[in-house]
Amino acid sequence: MSQPSLTQLGDELYQALQSRSAIAPLTSRGFELSLDDAYRIQQRFLERRLAAGDQVIGKKIGLTSAAVMTMLGVNQPDFGQLLASMLYHDGAQVDTASLIAPRAEGEIAFVLKRELCGPGLTAADVLAATEGVMACFEIVDSRIAHWQIKIQDTVADNASCGVFVLGDTLVDPRRLDLSTVGMALEKNGELVATGAGAASLGHPLNAMVWLANTLGRLGIPLKAGEVILSGSLAALIPVQAGDVLRMSLGGIGSCGVRFG
Repeated sequence: MSQPSLTQLGDELYQALQSRSAIAPLTSRGFELSLDDAYRIQQRFLERRLAAGDQVIGKKIGLTSAAVMTMLGVNQPDFGQLLASMLYHDGAQVDTASLIAPRAEGEIAFVLKRELCGPGLTAADVLAATEGVMACFEIVDSRIAHWQIKIQDTVADNASCGVFVLGDTLVDPRRLDLSTVGMALEKNGELVATGAGAASLGHPLNAMVWLANTLGRLGIPLKAGEVILSGSLAALIPVQAGDVLRMSLGGIGSCGVRFG
């Protein structure tokens, strides 16, 4: 595809965000869309948001579970950018009217104290650069109608980023085996999902290494102070106004969010 066409699609996603109106899948439009094209569309989508005054404060890793990879017919994760306008803190209320079709994921968030720039980085490098980990909800949302997505659709849509909610406890990951950290997620007081760190590419550090090295090959560092969401530990949970979610991560802490 030509650059003007990619720009137009990025603008279309931005307008969908502004109007809270989903659009038809980009992969249903009758033309070929490569993964590289999708990331260029994502970049245009982000350019529009940054031009409106937003700011990049981190990254997210998506498609980290084997089940989701199989569903979309891919063999690698994807990534998106976290913006300042997406950030909420433990116990906050998220207005569902600001989203289109929100779904919640329980995750482990990494907070960096030093820059990481691949390729060639290892899990030890990631640990050395990490200030701490914390419990986190990612509230994914899709500007693509009815979540009818292929990988190119979600990549173009900034990896289906909606908002995210950080817990209030930062823990040294060197004291834990992150692959065996257990998660329990409650919706309106009822246990609806469980999971473990191993759900994210076998180990959350594997996801972090993948991201740092993938972005490094593109000349993009993970910066000190950034928050990195390392991937969902269980199935996505649909949410609506009135719902209250709480999740706990063994040895790390908890995080809660309300929806209005």
